[in-house]
Amino acid sequence: METSQTIQLAYALDTFYLLISGALMMWMAAGFAMLEAGLVRSKSVAEILTKNVALYAVACVMYMLMGYNIMYDISSSSIIPSFSLFLGGDHSIAQVGASDGSITHSKLADFFFQVVFAATAMSIVSGAVAERMKLWSFLAFAIIMTGFIYPVQGFWKWGGGFLQQLGFLDFAGSGLVHLTGATAALTGILLLGARKGKYNRRESGTVHVKAIPGSSMPLAVLGTLILWLGWFGFNGGSELRISSISEANAVSLIFVNTNMAAAGGCLGALLLARLWFGKTDLTLGLNGILSGLVAITAEPLTPTPGLALAIGMIAGLAVVIAILLMDRVLHLDDPVGAISVHGISGTWGLLAVALSNPAAKLSTQLLGIVVIFTWVFITSLLIWLVLKITVGIRLTELEEYEGADVSEIGLEAYPEFVHK
Repeated sequence: METSQTIQLAYALDTFYLLISGALMMWMAAGFAMLEAGLVRSKSVAEILTKNVALYAVACVMYMLMGYNIMYDISSSSIIPSFSLFLGGDHSIAQVGASDGSITHSKLADFFFQVVFAATAMSIVSGAVAERMKLWSFLAFAIIMTGFIYPVQGFWKWGGGFLQQLGFLDFAGSGLVHLTGATAALTGILLLGARKGKYNRRESGTVHVKAIPGSSMPLAVLGTLILWLGWFGFNGGSELRISSISEANAVSLIFVNTNMAAAGGCLGALLLARLWFGKTDLTLGLNGILSGLVAITAEPLTPTPGLALAIGMIAGLAVVIAILLMDRVLHLDDPVGAISVHGISGTWGLLAVALSNPAAKLSTQLLGIVVIFTWVFITSLLIWLVLKITVGIRLTELEEYEGADVSEIGLEAYPEFVHK
C-alpha cells in the first residue's frame, strides 16, 4: 500500500514530466517555423514566420475555449462529443489517467500538453499553402481547425469515442495529428492552386515542372533538428507517466525507438535519392527524418529498436516517391512536402502498428484511417470553400510576384538583399 507521501511524490513527478514534455513540444513550433522559412523563397519568409507564431496563439485560445473539452469531456454518445467550455471551475484537480484508476497528473498539465498537438496539426497546413495564401484567411481556418475539426476526431480516439471502443490504435498521433494536418492541407491546395510558374503547359501538351528552391538550407536543417528534438516530448510525453520503474523503462524505449525511426527515415530517403537521381538531395533527407518520426508516432513503445529503424526507413523511401508523385504526376504544389511527410507516413505508421502490437487489427486501423481522412477532408473543404467565396484565400498575381512579405506583413525578412 503506497503511503500518502509516495503518492504525492509520484503525482508531482508525473505532472512535472508532462509539463516538461509539453514545453519540449512547444519548441517544435520553432522547428516548423525554421523549416518552412528555409524552404520558401526569401520574399515570403517573414509571412511564413508570422503564420507559425500566430497559429500557435490561435490554437492555444481555441483549444482552451472549445477544443480540450470537446476531446475530453465525455458525453453519453461515443460519436458526438460535448461542447462545454474550459472556463470557470477548478481545473487544477487531479485527472484519472492510469488503467488502474490511480491519479496521475493535474488537468491543467494535461491541457498544456495536449494544446501543442492541436497547434502541430495546424502547422502542417502552413507549409503546404505557403507563398500564395492570404494570411488572415489562413488564420480564420486555424480557428475552426484547432477549435472544432481536430478535437472532434481526437475525441473519437483519445477522448474515449467510438474509434477507441473499436480498438483503433494511435499512441501519439500519426493519424489524429499528422494525417489530420495533411488532409486539411490537401483540401487547401486543391482549392488554392499552385504557385505561379510552378507548372507550365507546353504546346505539345506536356507540363514543365519548375523547381523553386528555398531561401535557406541552414534554416531548413535547423528546423528539422529542432523537430527531431521536440519529438521526444511528443512521443515520450504521451506515455503520461514516468514515476515507476516500468514507466521509466517504457519512456526510455520510446525515446530510443523515436530516435532510430528518424535515423532510418533519413538514410532511406538519402539512399533512394542517390540511386534515383545520382545526387544526395538534402531536402529529401530532411523530409525522410520527419517521415520516420511521423511513422513511429503511432506506436513507439512495442517495436524493438531494429523494427523502429525499419519502419522509419520504409517511411523515408515512401516519402521520396510520394513527393515526386505529388509534384511531377499530380501537379499538386506543396512547397515543403508536408502532405507527403505527414499524410503518407502517418498512414504507413498506423498500418505498421500491426507489426509489433498484437492488439492491433489491420481492419480497424484501416477504418480509423478512412474515418479521419473523410471527416477532415469534408469539413476542411467546406471551410476553405466558404473562405474562398467570401473573403478569398489567394493573393493576387501581383502580390504573389512581389512576395507575401510585402503584401501581407509590410516588411521583408532580408531587406538588405532586396534590389531597389
